[in-house]
Amino acid sequence: QVQLVESGGGLVQAGGSLRLSCAASGSIFSINAMGWYRQTPGKQRELVAQLTSGGITDYADSVKGRFTISRDNDKNTVYLQMNSLKPEDTSVYYCNSKVVVANFRPYEDEFWGQGTQVTVSS
Repeated sequence: QVQLVESGGGLVQAGGSLRLSCAASGSIFSINAMGWYRQTPGKQRELVAQLTSGGITDYADSVKGRFTISRDNDKNTVYLQMNSLKPEDTSVYYCNSKVVVANFRPYEDEFWGQGTQVTVSS
């Protein structure tokens, strides 16, 4: 129904920057929120940043001041600009979207991307 395709992960040295992108496509009536989560082995998936359709942002305390989430509504794409990266930011980053699915009776559902690896070397 709805697909999320991520790009932009990779290997970077501490202090460097990366930008993640996530494009949503499919049976989209509207998008209520898009965001990024991350998960490392043995730990729960955690919210990194989220941006609602109303422009409200939410960041994990650990990334405030370093990461910025933004969105291109025309392209149904969300971006995560990550600056001043630290080794502890190493994780698999997952795109998340809360979408109103286009249907005879539209309904909200949540979708995930396949994940993209971000590795920060010290």
